[in-house]
Amino acid sequence: MKCKILHESPGRIRVHFCTGRMTLRQADIAEYALGAVKGVTKVKVYDRTGDAAVYYSCPRQDITAALSALRLDGSSAELVPEQTGRALSREYEDKLAGLVIRKALNALLVPLPLRGIISAVKSLKFIREGLRSLMSGRLEVAVLDAVAITVSMLRGDHKTAGSVMFLLNVGDILDEWTHKRSVDDLARTMSLGVENTWLKGPDGSEVLAPVSEVKKEDVIIVRTGSMIPLDGKVLSGDAMVNQSSMTGESVPVHKSEGAYVYAGTVVEDGECTLQVDSTAGSGRYDRIVKMIEESEKMKSSAESKASRLADRLVPWSLGGTLLTWLLTRSAAKAVSILMVDFSCALKLAMPVTVLSAMRQCSAAGITVKGGKFLEAVAEADTVVFDKTGTLTHSQPRVAEVIAFDGRDEAEMLRLAACLEEHYPHSIANAVVLEAERRGLLHEERHSKVEYVVAHGISSTVDGQRVVIGSRHFVVEDEKCTLPEERTFRHLPKEYSHLYLAIGGEIAAVICIEDPLRSEAPEVIKALHELGLSNIVMMTGDNQRTAESVMKRVGVDRCFSEVLPEDKAAFIRAEHQAGRRVIMIGDGVNDSPALSESDAGIAISTGAAIAREIADITISADDLYSLVQLKTLSDLLMKRIRRNYRTIISFNLSLILLGAAGILTPSVSALLHNASTLAIGLKSMTDLK
Repeated sequence: MKCKILHESPGRIRVHFCTGRMTLRQADIAEYALGAVKGVTKVKVYDRTGDAAVYYSCPRQDITAALSALRLDGSSAELVPEQTGRALSREYEDKLAGLVIRKALNALLVPLPLRGIISAVKSLKFIREGLRSLMSGRLEVAVLDAVAITVSMLRGDHKTAGSVMFLLNVGDILDEWTHKRSVDDLARTMSLGVENTWLKGPDGSEVLAPVSEVKKEDVIIVRTGSMIPLDGKVLSGDAMVNQSSMTGESVPVHKSEGAYVYAGTVVEDGECTLQVDSTAGSGRYDRIVKMIEESEKMKSSAESKASRLADRLVPWSLGGTLLTWLLTRSAAKAVSILMVDFSCALKLAMPVTVLSAMRQCSAAGITVKGGKFLEAVAEADTVVFDKTGTLTHSQPRVAEVIAFDGRDEAEMLRLAACLEEHYPHSIANAVVLEAERRGLLHEERHSKVEYVVAHGISSTVDGQRVVIGSRHFVVEDEKCTLPEERTFRHLPKEYSHLYLAIGGEIAAVICIEDPLRSEAPEVIKALHELGLSNIVMMTGDNQRTAESVMKRVGVDRCFSEVLPEDKAAFIRAEHQAGRRVIMIGDGVNDSPALSESDAGIAISTGAAIAREIADITISADDLYSLVQLKTLSDLLMKRIRRNYRTIISFNLSLILLGAAGILTPSVSALLHNASTLAIGLKSMTDLK
């Protein structure tokens, strides 16, 4: 690619692409291709001018080499996501610019009498909306707008009527733009996160294959806790599928032979074999956008309150206008009140504020499914942490494999990995990775695998029943016999233990090292300082391990050896005590608690079912995003309260000044609409 360097400073270079007019698609390719270069921290491509600003921390020659190698013909198109938001921004930039240009040309070139006719024609839309509202028996903001415009037109004040309509149109464009941009950003971050799936071969064998390589009519297998990666028809099996993200159904739906399943839904229980109908990416973005736009979760109670308050104030505004006219017999004073209402600013500012906060969260790697969850985080006083994969790293490691009765240690690890790879979670991944690290191949040797949530896995190998899981599952539920008790007393206490039993006898114990996140103590301290007074940790580990982690991270309380239903029961008890609760987890066993909490937060690398049920998903890189989430939520509520105070006080002042005859109707309309627009624009800015 031929480029011209326009400006350069340490860590930043601005170039011009010598390609003629750049299309939106080419701009996206350039932005994502340059952004993928190691050492590039930020890229901004300006398609109108064909320029790009590249921020970097790597050697300068790496950037010039990347620019030279860049091709805009589609060779890097695979780096560009299904939607980027560039086309949406261009659409609304053009709408806003067109509106302003038409207004300016109208004022400069159109004769005054003709301007009056144009205003009358434009007013028909607002009058029609007001009449429609009245005919449906509702006194809403549309009625107030229609009356204000109609009175101005009847008084011959076409300038005021035109200004009111112009500012209302600007407000509508900004509101719609902000809403759609927030939905677009949210939809793009709500990617499936499924990279691989089990592909079934003609001979019945299972192969772990990239989703991108799966073709239409291929057969794949999806098991408990896994997300369905592609649309398809069930060929065999029975499964309970949570498809609330696509259909809005609140309870899992039974799927059996002949049923259709959707990409992005999650198998809560059972397994199914399905034939792929749509390959990766087909319609997924559009379905997610539709889900977000139709979901009531998009509205926080603050937004709903603002909307209800705005409509309730309309009769008062009309009544105040009529009363002023009766008392003063001054049409100018009455219309001055009519030109001012609280409704416009309330209905514009609150949704824009919430959606802007959601967009800012998205930019920080935090996916929020609705404004009400930010409100819940701001008001929460209790937070419950799952330990494994949350306070500890999501990739625990195998520290030691202890085999019994002369069995081969490598063979035990191989067998464990063979079973665990079917139900990926943090501990299962540790076993599989350790087998790979040791070069242990683990081809399928077992029959059908069964998963017991929060307990373990069972199957049959060479005619013998094999189980792997917690001590409670293996010893107490499955009644497997122990080797010498003395041997078990000497198991390393600093590790978590995964038990493997063959034919009813415990064959090996796999010791799992669960390293604590280095930032966890600082994050817990910061959350305390932000007002979370009751921070609790829950884990399936024993009391000794739980108390050790509790002391190191600084949580207020800890609960050990808990089951999924115990976590959910604790949250219900907290609710009964009048507390608002946040739950943070990453596993299948956290799903009931995530659903029970006021705001369920999942780790992005966690189980698919946890991410599906959770209201908020944070990056797995570190826990500092929790602090950022809490900070943004608090700032959101602070801005909402400030907006209320500003809107009420300013508009009340305008009403009083108008009633006193100090402000004319046109000035009242100008100040009211200008303040509404200013508050809306301010609400679009970042909270931090």
